Amino acid sequence: MVSSCLLGEKVRYDGEGFYYPEVLALSEKYELHPFCPEVSGGLPIPRTPAERLGASVRTRNGKDVTSEYRLGAEKALAYCLKEGIRKAVLKSRSPSCGKGRIYDGTFTKTLAEGHGVTAEMLLAHGIEVYTEEDLGGL
Repeated sequence: MVSSCLLGEKVRYDGEGFYYPEVLALSEKYELHPFCPEVSGGLPIPRTPAERLGASVRTRNGKDVTSEYRLGAEKALAYCLKEGIRKAVLKSRSPSCGKGRIYDGTFTKTLAEGHGVTAEMLLAHGIEVYTEEDLGGL
């Protein structure tokens, strides 16, 4: 599974996507399954930026969107289990997809140790999680 935004799909909070040739090149070795947990959890495009602080996810203006992030994570996990997916490449630093270091909830671009909601759930179920910044293990 690959975060849809890493394949250029315009699903980010700001309505944009990314283009990472290194991620697309994985299609030579793997079947890529694009997935956006935030959109799957019911969040619109575009949307107010959100960051994770502890167990909750809040937008810049204070709205609690934890349930949408959890729903998206549950759908991502269900999709992986249904399709037999054992590896995921997710967007670094994201409150849903980040692995290892995510924005700390202060909206100051400060990073803190932790995982996004989806990354955390996938890891807890034995799915290997990578970001676009650490593709060497694939």
